[in-house]
Amino acid sequence: MTSSHFTRLSVDGGQSGIRLRGTLERGRTLTASAPGVLTDRPVLEQIAEHVRTFAAEHSATIDQVAVGVSGLTPAATKPETLRDGVASLGVTRVAVAHDSISGYLAANGTESGVMLAVGTGVVVLAVTESGVAKVDGWGSLIGDAGSGYWVGRAGLDAVMRAFDGRGAETVLMDAAERDFGPLDELYMALQADPRRVSRIASFCRTTVEAAQSGDAVAAEIVREAASELAHSAHSALVRAGWAEGTETRVSAVGSLPTKSTYFRARLEEALHEHGLGGAVEDPLHDEPIDGVDALLDVACEHPLHSRIATA
Repeated sequence: MTSSHFTRLSVDGGQSGIRLRGTLERGRTLTASAPGVLTDRPVLEQIAEHVRTFAAEHSATIDQVAVGVSGLTPAATKPETLRDGVASLGVTRVAVAHDSISGYLAANGTESGVMLAVGTGVVVLAVTESGVAKVDGWGSLIGDAGSGYWVGRAGLDAVMRAFDGRGAETVLMDAAERDFGPLDELYMALQADPRRVSRIASFCRTTVEAAQSGDAVAAEIVREAASELAHSAHSALVRAGWAEGTETRVSAVGSLPTKSTYFRARLEEALHEHGLGGAVEDPLHDEPIDGVDALLDVACEHPLHSRIATA
């Protein structure tokens, strides 16, 4: 096999999957994928293993490695661990950050503003000239307000309330029975499913579609989810030093706000109510891994630089 030399390798490490992209000296790129990060194991050791595998498959040496990864706690942010794990490949510099930072760079570049990353979970990051603030991202048990899981769970909660006679009738009842089976057995089926978080989150699409079709119960759930996200965006901006009432860039990434025009419209209404203008801007870059690559280029004087660990 012909050997390769990558000037940099970017690694976008999520819990559902990992993407790697190597940049060759003439700008050509090669990509690969791997199973998602396991948050019950040391994260950077896993990333180092995937980098070594990528290098072995291409008989490659690598100059620099950038990593944006989910599940990276402050205590685990030790770039030396990654650098030492890949030093044999010729790596001389690594940059490591939580995926909220790389996500922000993909969405807003180095402009001031706020980024809402809305998928199964949710994390919100705001950046101003004077500071950076992250809001939520606390997982399905104690956070992720307005996320796909949050919407799906609220939809199923409404189903069971209607089933008991404690809540209004909703078309979501028939949808839940179709997707999960008999309603009086639904809770047992979910509790026994090791992938219950993603299964519950999958009911988000059904809930949003029901709302768009005119179901009042589903519409209220979507409105509340949008309000939660707008509240998080406002809170993050205030914590980052934003002056109330000034214009700021608001972007959103993830399938919920980008693929559902109905949800996006509700989000924009909620943003307007929270004094954030009301427009959701499209991400500046097409792919999240573009934000990972940018970790290596953030200027020392930029507020985001303090959230990127290098070695």
